[in-house]
Amino acid sequence: MAKEEPPSTSKDLKELQKKLSLLVASIQNNSKVVAFMKSPVGRYLDRHPFVALTVLLFIAMSAVPVGFFLLIVVLTSLAALVGVILLEGLVISVGGLLLLCVLCGLSFVSLAMSGTILVSYILVSSLVNYWFPPRPLTQQNSSGDCQLAMKSADLEGLHQE
Repeated sequence: MAKEEPPSTSKDLKELQKKLSLLVASIQNNSKVVAFMKSPVGRYLDRHPFVALTVLLFIAMSAVPVGFFLLIVVLTSLAALVGVILLEGLVISVGGLLLLCVLCGLSFVSLAMSGTILVSYILVSSLVNYWFPPRPLTQQNSSGDCQLAMKSADLEGLHQE
């Protein structure tokens, strides 16, 4: 019985990259996305990715509180049909103030999260560039000994320093 070797990681990564690029291309070619990106708001967000990330996080995090607020509005409207009009006004007013407070807090949280994500991205990318600097391509010798060409290029770099 021969053991089967697992598929290589680079092949999996290339396949994942291909799928992700197809997904991004399909999103970018969507007619609604194209129309939005041609609008003034779309152009502004395209030029300011930090603002776009903050808006995206704010919208995603505010969906639940807004949903709860709308549920309370519907439930109190049903209660108003039964005759509790004063209670409805009070609950909607308190709920509206509570929603305003929650959304203000979420705006600060989304701003802080997008700032943290941005700083983390910059930090990780600079660390990766520091740990794995891009190496210049070296031409092969006529004999085809690539390791000798790389060693001589490294020695020349050390000699110049």
